[in-house]
Amino acid sequence: MVFEKFALKAACLAATILLVAACETPVEEKADASGSGGAKQETKMVKKAEMKKAEMKPVMEQKVVPGSQEDLVLNVGNQIQYDYDQSTLRSDSRQVVERWADWLRQYPAVTVTIEGHCDERGTREYNLGLGERRADAARKYLIALGINADRVGTISYGKERPVCVSSNDGCYAQNRRGMLLVN
Repeated sequence: MVFEKFALKAACLAATILLVAACETPVEEKADASGSGGAKQETKMVKKAEMKKAEMKPVMEQKVVPGSQEDLVLNVGNQIQYDYDQSTLRSDSRQVVERWADWLRQYPAVTVTIEGHCDERGTREYNLGLGERRADAARKYLIALGINADRVGTISYGKERPVCVSSNDGCYAQNRRGMLLVN
């Protein structure tokens, strides 16, 4: 639901930016310095890319609540990946979990849940266990980094909530993940 709200806000923002970027500034008339009474027309055009940057940044900064799921996703990232049939944290995943710990230190009142996910291969029961071990590995690392254990819960979805539904190595890799969610 949080993602759906974020996607809706992003779509509205994109539509507004496109609408504003499509507009041209009005024509200004300036008197001729020679005194001939004629007027010159001068058109000012703002580059679309500059307009998008100028409009997007203040809106994004105003809408994101510090310590929220959106803040986590935009500023830290909320997903880690695992190797096939593994629950140990890869080096790239360890770096992400370390950023999670830094972020959680900034917001000491925030509690989170780590979701463990698997690809479609294996039985439901096996994948629920593997997802649990994956979420628990990330939780234990957060605790080792100084985050209070009472702030971090876990849940396993096994293979029940894939982000990619094709049966190929690329999708399998995307589905072998841990997700950090703000409660």
